[in-house]
Amino acid sequence: MKRSLRALAAAGLLAAGSIVAVALGGTASADTQICEQYGSTTIGGKYVVQNNRWGTSAQQCINVTSTGFSITRADGSAPTNGAPVSYPSIFVGCHYTNCSPGTNLPVQVKNISSAPASISYNYVGGAIYDAAYDIWLDPSPKKDGVNQMEIMIWLNRQGSIQPIGSPVGNASIAGRTWEVWRGSNGSNNVISYVAPSAIPSFSFDAMAFINDTRNRGAITNDWYLTSIQAGFEPWQGGVGLAVNSFSQSVNTGSNPPPTSTPPTTTPPPSGNTACTVTYKATNVWNNGFTAEVTVKNTGNSTINGWTLNYNLPSGQNVTSAWNATVTQSGSAVTARNVAYNGTLSPGASTNFGYQATLNGSFSAPSSFTLNGATCARG
Repeated sequence: MKRSLRALAAAGLLAAGSIVAVALGGTASADTQICEQYGSTTIGGKYVVQNNRWGTSAQQCINVTSTGFSITRADGSAPTNGAPVSYPSIFVGCHYTNCSPGTNLPVQVKNISSAPASISYNYVGGAIYDAAYDIWLDPSPKKDGVNQMEIMIWLNRQGSIQPIGSPVGNASIAGRTWEVWRGSNGSNNVISYVAPSAIPSFSFDAMAFINDTRNRGAITNDWYLTSIQAGFEPWQGGVGLAVNSFSQSVNTGSNPPPTSTPPTTTPPPSGNTACTVTYKATNVWNNGFTAEVTVKNTGNSTINGWTLNYNLPSGQNVTSAWNATVTQSGSAVTARNVAYNGTLSPGASTNFGYQATLNGSFSAPSSFTLNGATCARG
């Protein structure tokens, strides 16, 4: 059953960054004030700025400039172990039927070549908030309602707040190290990338985070990017917080999987690697299958960066993969670790998977080598 924005918030199904309200419309001139709960306007002929005070009935106002906005009144507050009171933000794309002027979103991930982004924030003390860069994706070209996948890039957090879910490791993306959290708020899945310290300005390619999320198996290349937003999630206070400037483009072209860059490592010489590989088909149908591959370090030394090689039987071709960079040339397959699973201590294992087309009956590869050394079959 479809719920309204207010009903979702009241039911506790919304958490950090998980609602963008229907806009009231309009075009901002210099220093336009918005105090309406879900009020919004457009700037630069390209972006939407929204007040989006979805979590409280208390007053919140924003001052919209030609390049961004600032919070001028923030009367509401919320417990730090729950959801924030609002998400004043600027965005490009479509959310709840509100589309920014001239946007080319939604667009499938596989058709995006790059998404250059730039953000500049003003931070304040004495408030509890995060500064979030939000990326929304869905299996369909959705322009209304809640999308299934939210990527949150936390460029700053103040106070005892934390992302949805729990930490699952670290990642090196866009030249920085991030703590990665993963979970669900009951309405959509969330992967959060948390900076260890405040970042006041940041220029990057948003596709780096989308590709990492895809490599974790959370989305596929057939999913749609629907909107990209930047703003603040305040729990308490926040007057003076500002997005000084925001720039976001989405360039179409080819984005064949995978594009994640594995860590720069030197594989150990052949013979120093002892390994076991378990290969199983998780689903097989008349013209395709999905497979899961588990790689275990059975040696006495830590593996820092791994490459697994094997040959697929005739009629099998990989179409997409997760948790590894998988390429195929003829029957030869090469699978390389991604940023978060390249280190295998003795006894440790990791797994990756992929979907492939199938012509004929299914059969598994007969042998595997890891960094040049032959592995036992699990």
